[in-house]
Amino acid sequence: MDLNTAMKVSASGLHAQSVRMRVIAENLANQDSVADNAGGAPYRRKLVTFANELDRAMGVNLVSPGRVQYDQSEFGLQYDPGHPAADDAGYIQTTNVNGLVEAMDMSQAQRSYQSNLNALETSRRMASLTLDLMR
Repeated sequence: MDLNTAMKVSASGLHAQSVRMRVIAENLANQDSVADNAGGAPYRRKLVTFANELDRAMGVNLVSPGRVQYDQSEFGLQYDPGHPAADDAGYIQTTNVNGLVEAMDMSQAQRSYQSNLNALETSRRMASLTLDLMR
């Protein structure tokens, strides 16, 4: 039944976006983390990749969360000579997490999750109506 296929595709989208939301939440939770000692690195932002996965049994492409990668952008610097992780010039490295970027990513993930949820709910209703008609 094609409606079951549509539901499976939507469910794969829900799973992928929920992984994305978990990683965004982790980034936001650590956006103020810095190294504990001199020479140490602060928290590095994580990014979720998505992979196209062929379900041969159903003959459809599903989305799946791929590897979680680290954002290789530069760390920030903050002047704090009293901090244990400060270098000789008194600077500490700060994370490369930007709260505004994370908020935008979170908004996109939420919209995508909601779209997949709507498609899943519509497919479920259509299947239910079809079964009701067959009675």
